Amino acid sequence: MSINNYNNMITITSPSFVNNGHIPDKFTCNGENIHPRLDFYGIPEKTVSMVLTVVDPDSPSGHFTHWIVINIDPATREISEHATFYGAHAGRNDFGDSHYGGPCPGYGTHRYVFTLYALDKKLDLSSDANRSQVEESMKGHIIDQGHLIGLYTKK
Repeated sequence: MSINNYNNMITITSPSFVNNGHIPDKFTCNGENIHPRLDFYGIPEKTVSMVLTVVDPDSPSGHFTHWIVINIDPATREISEHATFYGAHAGRNDFGDSHYGGPCPGYGTHRYVFTLYALDKKLDLSSDANRSQVEESMKGHIIDQGHLIGLYTKK
């Protein structure tokens, strides 16, 4: 999905790392492998649901999906560590499961792009839906989106 076609008024921040900063080990395969807390600002008023993805564009296999959360309530302004989603559900990541899989590059420093999409509808997708199915379902329904990029080098 292109990041240039939207207002990009949505802001994603984390108290754990700054945009384009390094993700602490706690949130990776070298630590607890839990997702970091994320805070959302600038959600458009017309938002019906939101989708969150975490993708590694530097993976040798292409854009590797670490996490997908579908149909997040538009009133959500924070996802805490160990969050339980009510009414939302995770899609299938490229590890083959439906939960957060932290950064774990084989070599070098990789970027991990956290993207929050504001949609004008809820998606009718199961927890087996992968990123390409989610992206296809979102086509024509994205109101806005925001990004947070974290870096990680496996030790």
